[in-house]
Amino acid sequence: MRTCTRIAVIGVGNEFRRDDGVGWAVVEQLRKRAEAGTLPPDTVFATCDGDPGRLIALWEGAALAVVVDAAHAHPGAPGRIHRLELDAGRIEGPRSTSSHGLGLGEAVELARVLDLLPEHLVVYAVEGADGSFGTGLSPAVAASVDPLVTAVEDELARHQAELEGGWS
Repeated sequence: MRTCTRIAVIGVGNEFRRDDGVGWAVVEQLRKRAEAGTLPPDTVFATCDGDPGRLIALWEGAALAVVVDAAHAHPGAPGRIHRLELDAGRIEGPRSTSSHGLGLGEAVELARVLDLLPEHLVVYAVEGADGSFGTGLSPAVAASVDPLVTAVEDELARHQAELEGGWS
């Protein structure tokens, strides 16, 4: 049984593809708050392009990993946030294949098979509106950043309370 207390918060995406940078924006805000000492000291903040090998390396051995990523839904509601807990389960694979279509789902499944999943994995997926080249989030996705930061802070607080025996 693992006894690691490390927390990994990972923003997935590409900050140069507009709304695909939402995970990076959330991690940046959380890093600023961490400097103020309000987050658990064993928290590691990282950004990643979504490559399965890099994702697994970032969350390997973590007691808690929180991943924030952009999502595409049809029909979509830009800025809508989805929360998924993926501890022991699988997530549905892609509906089509591509030579460069690997991502979070494949990383989770590969980590599960290799026994490299964190003890607890939470994914926040934000529906995007604009994935074109450029910087800056669309207004709807930009409006989701503060609520996402709060949601991740709440995840970390719940995790800390569980470690201290305060929550079950």
